[in-house]
Amino acid sequence: MKLCTIFSVIIAGVILSGCNRGGSKNEEKGIVIGASMLSLQSEFVVNVKDAMEDHAKEKSVKLIVNDAQRTSDKQVQQVETFISQKVDAIILNPCEVEASSPAIEKAKAAGIPVINVNSETAAAPDGFVGSRDEEAGEIAMEQIAKLLDGKGNVVMIEGYMGQAAQIKRSAGAKTVLDKYPGIKILAQQTAEWDRAKGMSLMENWIQSYGDKINAVFAHNDEMGMGALQALEQSKLKNKVKVVSIDAIADALQAVKDGRLDATVYQDAKGQGAGAIDMAIQLIKKEPVEKKEIFIPFQLVTKENVDGFLK
Repeated sequence: MKLCTIFSVIIAGVILSGCNRGGSKNEEKGIVIGASMLSLQSEFVVNVKDAMEDHAKEKSVKLIVNDAQRTSDKQVQQVETFISQKVDAIILNPCEVEASSPAIEKAKAAGIPVINVNSETAAAPDGFVGSRDEEAGEIAMEQIAKLLDGKGNVVMIEGYMGQAAQIKRSAGAKTVLDKYPGIKILAQQTAEWDRAKGMSLMENWIQSYGDKINAVFAHNDEMGMGALQALEQSKLKNKVKVVSIDAIADALQAVKDGRLDATVYQDAKGQGAGAIDMAIQLIKKEPVEKKEIFIPFQLVTKENVDGFLK
């Protein structure tokens, strides 16, 4: 079994253990789940959405997916619509920790179970399926420290400000940097999870800092690939290490080709399928062994990338 499917299998086993589902798939017919996703312009979020749709189809569940377009107000409105439609459960891929919290509160007040997938909110949902984002920041920065032999200047391209992944990936990276006084953060700024914005930001930093930059830590592969393109066009990539997060398809290929120095694998399939399973269990009032499921991240380098490529 390829490495990239291991945790998908584990997550299914963890969620299903201790729960006597019984009967056939047809028992779930009639169930309707609403899902509000952060942004369907993000490849990783699309991968989570695709996994949710595939698993919902397997379970004969109707899934309604809306794109919040990185806007917490829109996300809250989408949840209000789901409530008026009387869906059986809501899956939320939050835009922001604080600003998306009213969506959780409204769903719970309406008696509709709500599951956060991939990202967190200040308000507590009924369940969560995702990964510990601080772990991703720690893994990425440890790899950068290794590549730099503990000395150098790093620029950090952050995700959408106020989202859990942005907050925790930054915190995890800075925890690691406390152990490496020879590594400094030269600059950090958001590119809002966007490839074109990541490229533009990197171009600006190249103009401002030039050969002072030794490494780039991007909070996701979209921004990392944008930064990589800017470095390659400036003929600086051979002097700068780039590490990002998510292990989307073209980032994995870039690692294999020796262009991207590393990425950190996040299990989109496990998260999406796990959220659907948990939603069904909560709808049917079945016992849920764990209402918070965290799937570990994994470092991907040229040495092990073949195990993650499809």
